[in-house]
Amino acid sequence: MIVPSAVLFDLDDTLFDQRDWLDGAWEAVACRAAECCRADASGLAEVLRTVAADGGSAQGGIIDRAVAACRLDVAIPPLVEAFRSHRPDRLEPYPGVRDGLARLAAIMPIGIVTDGDCGIQQGKLTALDLGDCLSAVVLSDSLGRSRRKPDPAPFRAALDALGADPAEVVFVGDNPRKDVAGAAALGMTTIRVRTGEYRTLEGPVRADAEVADVAAAIELLLSWRSGRP
Repeated sequence: MIVPSAVLFDLDDTLFDQRDWLDGAWEAVACRAAECCRADASGLAEVLRTVAADGGSAQGGIIDRAVAACRLDVAIPPLVEAFRSHRPDRLEPYPGVRDGLARLAAIMPIGIVTDGDCGIQQGKLTALDLGDCLSAVVLSDSLGRSRRKPDPAPFRAALDALGADPAEVVFVGDNPRKDVAGAAALGMTTIRVRTGEYRTLEGPVRADAEVADVAAAIELLLSWRSGRP
């Protein structure tokens, strides 16, 4: 059993429900379309959600396909910009996250490793207001889009920022093919949370532990830290 010296978390669908951000982003895209071509904003937003759900939100071309499905005569670039510039004032983390991270931060450093457009991801972090608990944040796109998880670069950057040995670090994430596989390849202990759109996805390696959600992961980390089985 590991006694962790630090912990790293994924962001989307690990610390908060990504759908909360996406719902607002799709509404912003639909509103921009309505401004440009008098489209049915509510109708486009619903189609965007459907297209995103069909294959996962990380796929490309969601806006293009939704616009085509609605047969709208509207330029795509302004809609993409509306998506990228969406900045909610506030996002709520999953239950137990605020208190749990505060408890962890009191005894070990915490970091985040997250994929995606840097402006978008930073906006999510600001809206979640968890900064007081974090010792390091690595936005993988700042290293280049080709360095997204499971590439080792963002994991190594986070370990360097924390001054931590991977053998003493736990990574908590929802995506088995990116979070679990990437962290395990560097020798980190992994905890998989079964939340978000990848909750039923299987990956190339099994996590060292699987739990229902991040609150359970935090309790497990606290038990490991205290030496409880």
